[in-house]
Amino acid sequence: MDHFDPALISVVMPCYNAAPFVEEAIESVLHQSYPQIELIIVDDGSHDASPQIIARLAADHPDRITVVHQTNSGPYAARNQGLEHARGNFIAFLDADDTWHPDALKLLHAAMTDTLADVAYCGWQNVGEAAADTQPYIPPDYVEADAAALFLQSCPWPINGVLVRRQLIDQLHGFSERLPTAMDYDLWLRILASQPTVVRVPQVLAFYRRYPRGRAHIPRWRQVFDAIAVRENFVRHHPAPIAHLLREKRDALVYGSLLPEAYRCHWRRDTDSSRRLFRRAFRKADWKARDAKYIFASFLPAPLFDSLIRQVDSRRNARNRF
Repeated sequence: MDHFDPALISVVMPCYNAAPFVEEAIESVLHQSYPQIELIIVDDGSHDASPQIIARLAADHPDRITVVHQTNSGPYAARNQGLEHARGNFIAFLDADDTWHPDALKLLHAAMTDTLADVAYCGWQNVGEAAADTQPYIPPDYVEADAAALFLQSCPWPINGVLVRRQLIDQLHGFSERLPTAMDYDLWLRILASQPTVVRVPQVLAFYRRYPRGRAHIPRWRQVFDAIAVRENFVRHHPAPIAHLLREKRDALVYGSLLPEAYRCHWRRDTDSSRRLFRRAFRKADWKARDAKYIFASFLPAPLFDSLIRQVDSRRNARNRF
């Protein structure tokens, strides 16, 4: 599509088995104070009550909601499918289990149009029963900070914390679908490489829900590895934005999450993830002597690794009691 409605915001919402939350997410869009919004919901092969809930709300708002169905292909394929149906000059993404403040899109759109920016972003808050940190968070002003270093260190915002001009997303051909968990991060890094004009709205407007996902949830080691792969790809293909970073600093940003995540998984008794992360840290992270027992143990078979680490932890805890 070559011509878009200049004032319309298209909200793309992938949905897979989100029956407990999807109605709240849809209502969050419908109750936005910005008046010109369309919602494209892509049902990604749900087999719970989500399709019925979506169909009922779409029938109530036929002029505002478009529903697309696809066989289960994952959220990034669903978002790309939604983009193909979007008619707006601005794009926002809201997952079927997340929500916005009622003024979120109005404030993001105003900031973007007032400054002629390509991207507007805001603060957010983790919510839900699995949210470890529920403190509201305002991200840094990337115009005044070293944006390349900060983006390389971690994903700059959640998927629902940003409004983007449609032309920029089209130039980058939407989301890559190569990796299962980090393709929003990949898109933000590719956007950064295009040297966009960005503007911050320093208010908490996006709410990101965390809840137990069950057996279908992607393991933590895969999430960390995907994020690292995205960073490696950015470093390989876009050297200019990070030319000012020394090699040691760059590597610390790319691989710095390995050890902290390995230890975090260890304390949660996620043995499979901790073993994989410690082994990757052996090759890529700046580990110290105190890390050696965990790293070398990670090359043992899983039962031996778990038994040995439990013994190490037990002895350390015993020493700490005296």
